[in-house]
Amino acid sequence: MSQFRSLAGVLRGGGLWMLGRNAPGRGCSSRVTQLSPSVLSSSYVEEMYYAWLEDPRRMVRVCTRLGINPLHFSLTLQIRGHHVAQLDPLGILTADIDSFVPSDLITTIDKLGFYGLDESDLDKTFQLPSTTFIGGHETTLPLREIIHRLETSYCGHIGMEFMFINNVEQCQWIRQKFETPGIMKFTDREKRTLLARLVRSTRFEDFLARKWSSEKRFGLEGCEVLIPALKMIIDRSSAAGIESVIIGMPHRGRLNVLANVVRKDLDQIFCQFDPKLEAGSGDVKYHLGMYHERINRETDKNITLSLMANPSHLEAVDPVVQGKTKAEQFYRGDTEGKKVMSILMHGDAAFAGQGVVYETFHLSELPSYTTLGTIHVVVNNQIGFTTDPRMARSSPYPTDVARVVNAPIFHVNADDPEAVMYVCRVAAEWRSTFNKDVVIDLVCYRRFGHNEMDEPMFTQPLMYKQIRKQEHVLKKYADKLISEGVVTLQEFEEEVAKYDKICEEAYTASKDEKILHIRHWLDSPWPNFFTAEGEPKCMSYPPTGLTDEVLKHIGEAASSVPLQDFSIHSGVSRILRGRADMVSKRTVDWALGEYMAFGSLLKDGIHVRLSGQDVERGTFSHRHHVLHDQEVDKRFCIPLNHLSPDQAPYTVCNSSLSEYGVLGFELGFAMASPNALVCWEAQFGDFHNTAQCIIDQFISSGQAKWVRNNGIVLLLPHGMEGMGPEHSSARPERFLQMSKDDPDRYPEFTGDFEVQQLYDCNWIVILLPFRKPLIIFTPKSLLRLPEARSSFDEMTTGFRRIIPDEGPASKNPGKVKRVIFCTGKVYYELAKERKQLKLEDTVAVVRLEQISPFPFDLIKAEVELYDNAEMIWCQEEHKNMGYYDYVRPRFLTVLSNKKPVWYVGRDPAAAPATGNKFTHLAELKRFMDTAFDLSAFEGRSF
Repeated sequence: MSQFRSLAGVLRGGGLWMLGRNAPGRGCSSRVTQLSPSVLSSSYVEEMYYAWLEDPRRMVRVCTRLGINPLHFSLTLQIRGHHVAQLDPLGILTADIDSFVPSDLITTIDKLGFYGLDESDLDKTFQLPSTTFIGGHETTLPLREIIHRLETSYCGHIGMEFMFINNVEQCQWIRQKFETPGIMKFTDREKRTLLARLVRSTRFEDFLARKWSSEKRFGLEGCEVLIPALKMIIDRSSAAGIESVIIGMPHRGRLNVLANVVRKDLDQIFCQFDPKLEAGSGDVKYHLGMYHERINRETDKNITLSLMANPSHLEAVDPVVQGKTKAEQFYRGDTEGKKVMSILMHGDAAFAGQGVVYETFHLSELPSYTTLGTIHVVVNNQIGFTTDPRMARSSPYPTDVARVVNAPIFHVNADDPEAVMYVCRVAAEWRSTFNKDVVIDLVCYRRFGHNEMDEPMFTQPLMYKQIRKQEHVLKKYADKLISEGVVTLQEFEEEVAKYDKICEEAYTASKDEKILHIRHWLDSPWPNFFTAEGEPKCMSYPPTGLTDEVLKHIGEAASSVPLQDFSIHSGVSRILRGRADMVSKRTVDWALGEYMAFGSLLKDGIHVRLSGQDVERGTFSHRHHVLHDQEVDKRFCIPLNHLSPDQAPYTVCNSSLSEYGVLGFELGFAMASPNALVCWEAQFGDFHNTAQCIIDQFISSGQAKWVRNNGIVLLLPHGMEGMGPEHSSARPERFLQMSKDDPDRYPEFTGDFEVQQLYDCNWIVILLPFRKPLIIFTPKSLLRLPEARSSFDEMTTGFRRIIPDEGPASKNPGKVKRVIFCTGKVYYELAKERKQLKLEDTVAVVRLEQISPFPFDLIKAEVELYDNAEMIWCQEEHKNMGYYDYVRPRFLTVLSNKKPVWYVGRDPAAAPATGNKFTHLAELKRFMDTAFDLSAFEGRSF
């Protein structure tokens, strides 16, 4: 129905004009029939629309009943013209997989009869309505010329999809950009600039091919026009006021983009091919990114370009780019997207096949996630590795996913550089005008295989026979400009020789590079946060405890409504009263403790952003950071934004029902500044597994691969509470398996061991002079457990890596027979069971609050304190899950492998938890009995 509404708007706006002869009599003169709004009632419009979809001839009959006999091919060409546009540079395929040629397009003279017309009508002159732009300054045109101009606009080397957009102004804007006669012409200066950029794009790839013929580089051959295309987008955006562009792209053409768009020094690129280079980067050269500020030569304005590093996982970088773009807009106060924008490049197979593309598009219009328009450039090779399009997608085009957000799609033949430049110019102007996404589909080919070492003739013999005969686009365009007299052959050859010389000189200089300075490849530098060498300015951290005064102030904000005449729900009112009661008693539960943490950072000027599904209220109805007026629709209040006049802003936003896309977005947001706390909360902890690509490829390994610090925080609700397999485990074993500390190496306790250990690992905690991702397994039932509350006294001392036993066992450690180490919710079940069995002086229970990096120093102290006791690790998770496989070898290292660490918990299993409540409780009782059976391990061998 959205398409129907769109057409209805176009019709009522006069956008559909109908050429023809009066229905009542064949002898009437030719005229334009414009349908008035009174004629076009909703029922008529709907009937006409569905008649047109079924068979345009049926629409003719419908319109005849209205008293007109339309020639509606203008609308047909606007909607369907892209099907017959000349988009494939090879001339062997069509850009859409079904090779569909609409029967109602006038492709031959005999098609005129389709509309009740004949050849004699072609020379008749018709009055043009004001809603078309094909006439230019002319008000009448012969039918033959009308058809020619419409075909020129819609059926040449550019094919457009835009008539599904349900906004008349936007459709008219696009019509004007493509229908106006002569609008696509370029000046001689613009043509020479385009040629020079094509020279650089083409000769760069040629140079790499000559020097490193056996190296993978994922070159741009077959789509060399991408480089001038990107530069045109950046030029036009810079002219419109853009100061920063964040770019994401796959591996194909990345080195060329680094060299000729971002302007990375060529010697720094060439030295990446040297296998003897010391301290090389942690990733291959065609995954690396870069940040560079330079002058845009066309506008003489400063512009910052950031090409994001990314893994081989196609499209994974999309939401990361969007998150970083949003963050830069936020910190600049760019609420209209006039200073910062993003460009995303895609391959045709990945754009259609990867679900994260859809997730990213669906963030584009959400208030807390919109980047106010992204320009998408699809390098459409018409193949995915070895897979033909008809086997790779069900949609006609790879770009059809963009239709869900009403983004116009411009298909263009990549062997027509001027058509490409014009489309890029329009796309940049569209984004600047409407702040909406737009897609450019560069229909091209891949001159070699998936990489330079691949043989494509195995699977696409006919395509690659044609490709081998295909003349390079640089040669074709140079010949065109020489024939037009825009440049001479000598000028062209001099341009080629000039760039070849630049490459040769850079190649010579690259041989002097012995050590790679990886900081030169940072895509998100943090000025003044690190030293010039990229190291922390110090290796200590300030205390994180808070004073009573601060805690009370934040507690009062957490338990009150700062707006007058604001009616809150009675249940929320009860929660606020409960918070006020806790503050008066100097205690906090988890939700209030979180309030304290966020509020103290905000008071210190640190921006806090919390994102995820239902985070405003909290999955378990515990947070309520956004209060809703029960009497006034859409009136809400965020108390944390009312702490003090000079505080930092607090952003809390419910996300779309997405993990992969949203976590990627928040990761990108956290890249922009070290002076922010960016948190993503999973609705339940195990839901993070649909974002596993972001966790594995970016969060866990991002610093090792790209020297990229990031302080993203993951909040993952976790606990075995009888809720079944799907809502129990946040899979801590997966995160622990990826932690890089060595279980068999006993560290030296030198200097500030705690900070050095945190610096050496790949993800952690705490306010530090560097940034690492933090994974927190958050509670569920403990949110309301009275025993899980803390006193203000504990909030003033800051974070503790372990919480030792502070009961009778610690007073007389020599009498202790067993020490149970644990983490999380199981502690409260152990404490309850120990109290009932009256074993508080015989069994000590020690909690690990920081599991990784493993607190070797503190565990050593506990082991030495209870040197006569046996050591137990207890967890509620199954033995092949949870923490056991991580902590056991590290405990043994502390114990010098002289004593065992026995396991107590659930047996190994395939599913994280049972779905049967009785079985859940039986399992719990079984391992509780074992935990306090002091003879359970007698006679067992180590």
